[in-house]
Amino acid sequence: MNSPTPAFVAGHPAPAALVIFGASGDLTRRKLMPALYALYAHGLLPQQFAIVGFSRRDWDDDTFRATMRDAVAAFGRIPLETARWDAFAAHLFYLKAQGYDNLDDYHRLHERLTALDESAHTAGNRLFYAATPPQAFVPIVESLGAVGLNHPLHESAWVRIVIEKPFGTDLASARALNTRIQHVFDESQIYRIDHYLGKEAVQNLLAFRFANSLFEPIWNRNHIEQVQITVAESIGVEGRAGYYDRVGALRDMVQNHLMQLVTLIAMEPPASFDAEAVRNEKVKVLRAVRPFDDETIRTRIVRGQYGPGVVNERPVRGYREEEGVAPNSTTETYVALQLEIDNWRWAGIPFYLRTGKRLPRKVSEIAVIFRRPPLLLFDDQRRRKMEQNVLYLQIQPHEGLSLSVNIKIPGATMRLESVMMDFCYHGSFEFAIPEAYERLLLDAWLGDATLFIRADETEASWALFTPVLDAWQRLPPPAFPNYAAGTWGPPEADELLARNGHAWKLMVL
Repeated sequence: MNSPTPAFVAGHPAPAALVIFGASGDLTRRKLMPALYALYAHGLLPQQFAIVGFSRRDWDDDTFRATMRDAVAAFGRIPLETARWDAFAAHLFYLKAQGYDNLDDYHRLHERLTALDESAHTAGNRLFYAATPPQAFVPIVESLGAVGLNHPLHESAWVRIVIEKPFGTDLASARALNTRIQHVFDESQIYRIDHYLGKEAVQNLLAFRFANSLFEPIWNRNHIEQVQITVAESIGVEGRAGYYDRVGALRDMVQNHLMQLVTLIAMEPPASFDAEAVRNEKVKVLRAVRPFDDETIRTRIVRGQYGPGVVNERPVRGYREEEGVAPNSTTETYVALQLEIDNWRWAGIPFYLRTGKRLPRKVSEIAVIFRRPPLLLFDDQRRRKMEQNVLYLQIQPHEGLSLSVNIKIPGATMRLESVMMDFCYHGSFEFAIPEAYERLLLDAWLGDATLFIRADETEASWALFTPVLDAWQRLPPPAFPNYAAGTWGPPEADELLARNGHAWKLMVL
């Protein structure tokens, strides 16, 4: 049985006040407060801290505490215990705001934080978290600057701000947003969060690659034939149509989540495991990706939109029939693409990425397909080709990894079978895997930016995909819908790989 022992060891966080802008929103209820309570239960928060909710709801401290208690009970990983919750809730406070650009509210916030430095001994340290829609990012940042909350009170204090995704909608907006925020906060204070990087299996990519001498010597074009990344969802827009229909799968998933996985798979070994060294290598990968032009956009990127179908044995409607979606919407709910990285390690090796909604099941997985041996001693064309070795790195729903290897089937003849060598986090460790936000909140509190996105990284990723978005505005979309809900996407996605003699691979769950 899983114990509450944390699955990571961290440094000791300093006393601080955490301010959550958007404290009444879903992100706070479903993710942030359960994560903070889990950190508290594990003893990973300092003894002196304060959490200040900031939103427009007409709440007071008691209402905020009661609402967050319900949230932790409903969504928390750690069972809610009354005595522990009461001790934790004593650190929760609330400030009702008129809006995110009302300076009077920020002056009151300044006063509240100054008072908490005295009563809660938070030492002048501030961690601001913008858990809001993106249009509120700049008003929050500039208002904090206007009242002086962007600067530490003294030499030993610190101020940091966490910015949620989406960080821009294209290259121009990302650059503009970076400029506005960097005018108020130094880049070293800015923590752009992508919750995918907080997942244990994603972090394990770094450990797996650089802590095992078995794989690093063959992690290159000489031994790897192709890399596939699949991030599939079985759900539809689930009440997010107003947001999703303006964004689509390329912005929502590819530009951030999938490209983060690409950088971790493809990066060179960093000089050291500190934030800047790791992020330097990730940026180099993004800058080495071959840019898309009109021809490659047409031939190497597939977009799709789901129609009616069956998912999990249940009939579901098509995207255009979803509440809040225009009946003639051309928003893509599926993207598959091939990209190439023009550097010494990966030249000529295709990276295939796909993501979509209303696919047969929820799964996030990386498949690293190795080349066949140069001499196929055991290949029998009358039966089938010998299977390639494939390393499957599973991110969700089951964290782990599997390696397919060919072995001899017992018997008098030389017959081969592909079998799996498996590792599963849940079956190998007795403690529960922390949620992504637990790790990321603690890292921000500690000042470790390794798993956060730097400004140039954001812009390098947008530089790759803004030409795609621009081209899609000019080019007529496919005849949507072009795949049925419950299938693996449009047939063109299979043809994309078939042109190179490849096919999509997934572990059987």
